[in-house]
Amino acid sequence: MKGFLEDANYSVGLLDEGATLADVIDNCIYEHTHTGRRAFYVGDLGKLVKKNIQWQNVMAPIKPFYPVKCNSTPGVLEILGTLGIGFACSNKSEMALVQDLGISPENIIYTNPCKQASQIKYAAKAGINIMTCDNDIELKKIARSHPNAKLLLHIATEDITADEEMNMKFGTTLKNCRHLMECAKEFGIQIAGVKFHVSSTCKELQTYIHAISDARCVFDMAEEFGFKMHILDIGGGFTGSELQLEEVNHVIRPLLDVYFPKESGVNVIAEPGCYYVSSAFTLAVNIIAKKTVQYDKLLPSGVEQTRNDDEPVFTYYINDGVYGSFSSKLSEKLNTIPEVHKKYKDDEPLFTSSLWGPSCDELDQIVENCRLPELSVGDWLIFDNMGSGTLGEQSTFNDYQRPLIYYMMSFSDWDEMQDAGITSDTLMKNFFFVPSCIQLSSEDRFSTAA
Repeated sequence: MKGFLEDANYSVGLLDEGATLADVIDNCIYEHTHTGRRAFYVGDLGKLVKKNIQWQNVMAPIKPFYPVKCNSTPGVLEILGTLGIGFACSNKSEMALVQDLGISPENIIYTNPCKQASQIKYAAKAGINIMTCDNDIELKKIARSHPNAKLLLHIATEDITADEEMNMKFGTTLKNCRHLMECAKEFGIQIAGVKFHVSSTCKELQTYIHAISDARCVFDMAEEFGFKMHILDIGGGFTGSELQLEEVNHVIRPLLDVYFPKESGVNVIAEPGCYYVSSAFTLAVNIIAKKTVQYDKLLPSGVEQTRNDDEPVFTYYINDGVYGSFSSKLSEKLNTIPEVHKKYKDDEPLFTSSLWGPSCDELDQIVENCRLPELSVGDWLIFDNMGSGTLGEQSTFNDYQRPLIYYMMSFSDWDEMQDAGITSDTLMKNFFFVPSCIQLSSEDRFSTAA
């Protein structure tokens, strides 16, 4: 490891025992109220350390490979890299990012199911050999551009509770695996293992049993062709809940011990993404516009109006939206609800409200229907669990400003990092002490653009 990126433009505030995440958010809002009310994140990097300890306690020896697309901010990548975690990359930019951290090619997997030939060649030049494949056209493309590639055959899972169409979008069948092995033999490409993925929306843990059994069949099939496979990738789908992690481990551990025992030489890996980062980031947004609307205009189509009183209904526009931090809202439900930052009385009336982004686009709806006290332009809303799928490349539509990021960590988490083998002389150039009583200012060097 080279350590932290030499040109990384960020720093991490070390909080004393009297300071909390809420204090940091209060300080940042105080500063932004006087300097432009720009949306911002607060990232608690200590939570990454805690999640890694939890993973090691529950899932070891399964090695995590973090999907960079979940959150590619420098603080996240450098902490995870220093903790010895591998990386799953979907494009050239992500591969370059983790390479700049000094991550060895053996700890990088190229996981995009639809790879560009130019980016396969980049992986070949960089020595990144492990990549996924689920069809013969992709295999032939890889063979032409990267003869030394080692493929993980991506097999489909039978998830009866998740979206069947999305489940079958990527991943091949057991029957087709034989055809892919024949193609690999013909083109001289090595097959190194099997990958599958179980969606985080899957509630039926039996899916793991079927997937691991199918993977064993593929391993047996590979022996017939003379392939010595040594990697099983059980994918992602880990929500961040310790209970879910323990439930998955309870189901897969007996099967792994039977089908892929230690003496088999098979390395079992996984791709936990939102597991690490979702709870580590909190987003603060500012209300930039407000209007009163008719109640029936706010209701989803097909829902009857059930109230006839004159209670006002409010629509609020905030300075972030689906073309920014809420981009995942376009494809999935928002898994967090807004919290009002300003204090209000317990008996203060709540009103039916909706939240929209700044683009004035009909798709830019953040929250369709919620109950909030009456708010004013300039008030702040807080969204937690915003660390996954929100901090990648974002649109500049409608002069959208990307949120700033404020990194923090408690001294107790800092101590845990050092106990994990991270030395202070490697990191101290990025960390600085933040007393609990001060207001952060721009001179404190506590922010960076996302």
